[in-house]
Amino acid sequence: MPDPLSSPETPQDAVPAAPSRRELNKAATRQAITDAALGLLRSKGPGNFTVEDIADTAGISRRTFFNYFSSTDAALASIVHGFLDNAIQQLRLRPAGEPMLESAQAALVALADPKAIAPLAELFSLTQQSPLMSHTELEAWDHCRAQVFTVARERLAGTPGERDELYVHALAGSIISCGKAAMEVWFSRRGPDLSPASLAELRQLLIDAMALLGAGFTTTAFPSATRSS
Repeated sequence: MPDPLSSPETPQDAVPAAPSRRELNKAATRQAITDAALGLLRSKGPGNFTVEDIADTAGISRRTFFNYFSSTDAALASIVHGFLDNAIQQLRLRPAGEPMLESAQAALVALADPKAIAPLAELFSLTQQSPLMSHTELEAWDHCRAQVFTVARERLAGTPGERDELYVHALAGSIISCGKAAMEVWFSRRGPDLSPASLAELRQLLIDAMALLGAGFTTTAFPSATRSS
């Protein structure tokens, strides 16, 4: 049976085109900006640096900065996008007919290296310790919600009875809320600890949160969701 995600124009096993030099340069500039933003955050602390500081550290102009990001908050929030993009890529690789919540859990399981979650953990830790970074946290979660919404909409577009906008919004919102809950539980246990063991626990909490959501929050069906460390 042909794969519904495949088509003659875009076969599933097609080799993706290599990125152009321009694309590579743009990616490098974007990475330099986020690296500079994180470095300044670590050295100067929240609220103690500007767009100009980030641009100077990254070796670019202020105008170039705004070609990539709208604010310091947006630049900092993008630190987590690498993890998110990997998770979304794994989500898109799941079978088209698989329930969305099972796919979300499997996508997180596929990200086996706990270090992959380090940027997400570090940014969350910093936002919890500083009210000045509340906007950064909102930027990051809004980006997550938008990405999950897009994938959910794509996955459910051809499913009768599941095309309603409210359904897709509620599904994406629920996934993000469970992700935030897992992060909050992790931080309450570990604080700013970014050790491999702590990151592994965070990854498992995210997986458990998706499974709990999929089980309809029935703890008898998923008792490990309520276990303590």
